[in-house]
Amino acid sequence: MTGEHDLALLLRGLQPQRHPYEYVFTTVTGAIPPGVHPVVTVAEPEGTTLVVMRAEADAAGLPYDFVAAWITLRVHSALDAVGLTAAVSGALADIGMSCNVVAGYFHDHLFVRCADADRAMTVLAALSTGSQPVRA
Repeated sequence: MTGEHDLALLLRGLQPQRHPYEYVFTTVTGAIPPGVHPVVTVAEPEGTTLVVMRAEADAAGLPYDFVAAWITLRVHSALDAVGLTAAVSGALADIGMSCNVVAGYFHDHLFVRCADADRAMTVLAALSTGSQPVRA
């Protein structure tokens, strides 16, 4: 199934969904520890970055310093769509909020500080209704 390319349609169809639990970014240089089930993995020369539930990281003794909420944009964006990441991250940046964006095959996923999750959801809702300006 081909994802959407049209930025206006992508923004109208954002349908942000916040996942339960807290998530953390951590890294390992060997195997993923037992009991740890990453929702994101990124292989880097320095080690493998894992995004995991905070409770799993704590149980495995994995270090972290960024505790995040996970928000999925339910719109099916094409991997080569132009402007969605910029519009979303720009709207959040405009209110001084950082976000880490991960693209999956079907959806884009945002990780924002847990303390910012409700505000992020409000900004995303406004962006999808057109009441939040879109960054060019």
